[in-house]
Amino acid sequence: MKRTLLLCFFILSGIILGAMIASLCAGVPALAWLAFSKSISFHPVLDLSVVSLDLACTMGISVAQIITIALAIFCYNKTNLR
Repeated sequence: MKRTLLLCFFILSGIILGAMIASLCAGVPALAWLAFSKSISFHPVLDLSVVSLDLACTMGISVAQIITIALAIFCYNKTNLR
């Protein structure tokens, strides 16, 4: 249980740190490639003519986030928690 929570913490911190790095590097021409991102979206709609259900889910990921998630998983593997 501890290891699962620690993995979630490392991945979540990698996502947040990567988003911060990407936003900081967006204005620097030499580091702008770290801010390059793509969005993935899922948009199901259920229309029953009386009730309409619309659910939208969008996730954007940048190069900096991919790098920091990989570093977070590497750091997780280096921890010696039993």
